[in-house]
Amino acid sequence: MSNRIQTTFENLHAKGKTALIPYIMAGDPSLSVTESLVLELEKSGADLLELGVPFSDPIADGPVIQKAAERALQSGTTLKGILSMVKTLRTKCQMPLILMMYYNTIMAMGEEEFCKQAVQAGIDGVIVPDMPPEESDVLCTASTKAGGPVVIFLLAPTSTKSRQTEVIKRTKGFIYYVSITGITGSKLSDMKSVKANVRNIQKSARKPVAVGFGISTPKQAGEISEFADGVIVGSAIVRKVSEYQNEPELVPQQIGQFSRHLKQGINTVP
Repeated sequence: MSNRIQTTFENLHAKGKTALIPYIMAGDPSLSVTESLVLELEKSGADLLELGVPFSDPIADGPVIQKAAERALQSGTTLKGILSMVKTLRTKCQMPLILMMYYNTIMAMGEEEFCKQAVQAGIDGVIVPDMPPEESDVLCTASTKAGGPVVIFLLAPTSTKSRQTEVIKRTKGFIYYVSITGITGSKLSDMKSVKANVRNIQKSARKPVAVGFGISTPKQAGEISEFADGVIVGSAIVRKVSEYQNEPELVPQQIGQFSRHLKQGINTVP
């Protein structure tokens, strides 16, 4: 199943480049601001983008993203509203868009209906952190039937060999490697073991591996890009949205500039 995610990684790989993958919470502080942020991030260096779908009990997320989810829910953000926004965005944005969401939200809509509507809106992939691969058959079947969105699974430093094999087999698009045994926003400290684990997964998987959790500076993004196929930055961006949400400088100066600095960090790797 070839889509924008696969094409983007293939194009970057051909140039010896690493993907910058920012994460923002859809609807924080509103869907109209989210739309502006997506376009700004694409313009300022993002190669793919993760859109968080707000949920009341985000178990994989730290306080920064939890608060963003609360703000988004308070502003009336729904999955249907996000899909409608993406449909509008697709007239102006060709970057791969990936939903990061919890399974309850998909179940509420129904797996087949969710996949159908996601494809119609222009969503390329979905990451569901609370769905073990062994329990993903219904969603994976619905995804195949609808022609997307591709299902992306996570691996962590604690993943067993059998879990790794299962994830490699089921994942389409790219493998999301969680660099730390913690929640989003935690600090990344042991770069050597992250590199060793990513290299091992790349050898077994022959699929792109993107690293997320704990990356907050252009320097860290550059270090990760020396061995990973993609660098995911979430809490550091969401924190800026929180700090500057009522300021006119939010989109161009704060988020656009930070994205350019991250891209620069990735591009200046020797």
